Amino acid sequence: MRVMRARSACLAAVALLAAGCGDLPPRPAPAAPPTVPPTVSPGAQSEAGVAIVRVAASLVGTRYQFGGADEAGFDCSGLVLYVHERVGLGVPRTAAAQQRAALAVPLTQLQPGDLVFFSSDRQLIDHVGIYSGFGRFIHAPHAGVAVSYAELASAYYARHLVSAGRFWGAGTP
Repeated sequence: MRVMRARSACLAAVALLAAGCGDLPPRPAPAAPPTVPPTVSPGAQSEAGVAIVRVAASLVGTRYQFGGADEAGFDCSGLVLYVHERVGLGVPRTAAAQQRAALAVPLTQLQPGDLVFFSSDRQLIDHVGIYSGFGRFIHAPHAGVAVSYAELASAYYARHLVSAGRFWGAGTP
């Protein structure tokens, strides 16, 4: 009985890893969600940030594909890589590497085109999206769900939001 439970738990963990963009299955996080701005003033937007959002928005509806980084299908970091390449910016391949390389942005100062990083366990970055403004972001969530918009204030994403960063603008890598 114990062996069957352990085998079932192992198979479930493997299925969760293959189904999402992350490294670990979600775990509850007790921390309060960070504060994010509901809007961005028009003067604060950059041309590069708007271009990033425009390209990302054009891909809404594209299927999720684990390891995908082209219009045949995307995972979360593959979507970010593809979009940034289309506007002439290079970024690393994985969500964790993207977070490490990006210029950190306070969550209260998000602008369209910034990246938002999530962690299912508050230690490893295992998901990334592109902030589109007005508290929303575009991402490739997981198997079975196409590239879509999501709300930063939704219960799941607010609980797992860790940081933000950008690759566009003066002084970025």
